[in-house]
Amino acid sequence: MLPDKSLKEITPLRDSNLYIIFLVTLHAVMGVASITPAFPAMVRFFNISVHEIGLMIVMFTLPGIILTPVMGVLADRFGRKTILIPSLFLFGIAGFSCTYSKSFEFLLVLRFLQGIGAASLGSLNITLIGDLFSGTRRGAAMGYNASVLSIGTASYPAIGGMLAMFGWNYPFLLPLLAIPTGFVVLWGLKNPEPPHNQKLNDYLRSAWKTINRKGVWGLFIVNILIFVILYGSYLTYFPLFLESRFNAESLFIGLSMSSMSITTAIVSATLGWLMAHFTNKKLLVYGFLLYFLSLLLIPHAVSWLLVIFSVVIFGMGHGIIIPTIQTMLVNYAPIKERAAFMSVNSMVLRLGQTFGPLFIGLFYSIGGFNFAFYSGSAIALVMIVIVLVMVKK
Repeated sequence: MLPDKSLKEITPLRDSNLYIIFLVTLHAVMGVASITPAFPAMVRFFNISVHEIGLMIVMFTLPGIILTPVMGVLADRFGRKTILIPSLFLFGIAGFSCTYSKSFEFLLVLRFLQGIGAASLGSLNITLIGDLFSGTRRGAAMGYNASVLSIGTASYPAIGGMLAMFGWNYPFLLPLLAIPTGFVVLWGLKNPEPPHNQKLNDYLRSAWKTINRKGVWGLFIVNILIFVILYGSYLTYFPLFLESRFNAESLFIGLSMSSMSITTAIVSATLGWLMAHFTNKKLLVYGFLLYFLSLLLIPHAVSWLLVIFSVVIFGMGHGIIIPTIQTMLVNYAPIKERAAFMSVNSMVLRLGQTFGPLFIGLFYSIGGFNFAFYSGSAIALVMIVIVLVMVKK
C-alpha cells in the first residue's frame, strides 16, 4: 500500500523509502569491492595460486547470470518484499559465515550461496525506484541512487583494506549488516506491489512484448558496451597503464580511480536538473562523447594532472549515462512486469562485465595500451550511433 500522503507531493530526498533503497544499493555493490583487498592474504592462508583467487568473484557473480531473471519474475508475481527480504538475509548469513571457513572449497560454496542472495539486489533496487517515483522525480531518484552506488564503490575497497589488516576474514563481517537492513525493508519500506492476477503464460507473453522493442534492444546493446569499456579499458587496463608509465604504487592507483567514482557520484546527483533541461537521448550522446574524449586522452597522459583530468571526464560521462539509461528502461515497463524487465537488464550488464576484459584484451595484444584505450573510444562512438538510430527521445 502507498502511504496516505501521495508520493507525488514530496521530493525524492524527503521520501524515507528512497533511503531504504539506498541501503539495498550499498549491499548490491558490497560483495566484490569490499573483499578484493584481502585477496593476497587469502592466497597465503589457503595456499592457493593467484589464478585460483579469481574464483572468489566468479562463484559470487555466477548465480546472478542464472537466477536474476528468475528472481525478477518471482518479484513480479509474488511481490518485491517477498524476494528482497530473504535475499538480504541469505546475503548476510552466507557472507558472514565466510569468516569461519577453514578450506578454500567451503569458502567458494559460501560465496555461491551469498551470490544467490545478491542476485536480485542490483535489479530490485532500480525496480523499486520505478515503482515509487515518476517523471523527473524518477530521474532524480535514479541519480541519487547512482551517487550512493558510486560512493560505495569508492569506499568499500578502503574499508575492506582496513579490516583485512586484522585478518583475511574480517571483511566478511560487513555482509552481516544486510540482516538489519532486511528488517528495515520489512517494517519500513512502503511500496506498491504489482497485481499478480495474470496467468503465467499471459504474464510472460506480455513481458516479452515489453522487451521486444527497438528502443529497448538499443539500450540493452548500449549497456553491454558500457560495461565492456568499464571492465575492459578502465578497470582492467587503466591500473596496469599507471603502473607501466608512472611506476605508480597501489595507493596512487586507487586514489586515481576513486576520483572517477567521486565525480560520478557528484554528477549523478544532478541528474534531476539535467533531465529538466535536456532530453534523455541528448544526455546519452553527451555522456558517450565524454567517454570518447577521456579514453582518447589517457594514452597521451604524460603527467598526473592529465591522468586525473581524463579520469574526471570519464566519471562525468559515467555519472550521466548510468542513471539516464536506468530511468529510460524503467519508463518502458509497467509495474506488473518491471522486476523481470530490469532483471534482464542486470543479466545484460553481467555479460559486459564478463566479456569486457577479454574483448579489450584482444586489442591490447595487437597494439598495447594505446589500442586498449582507443578501442574503448571507438566503442563510445558506436554507442552514439546506436542511440541516434535505435533509441527514442
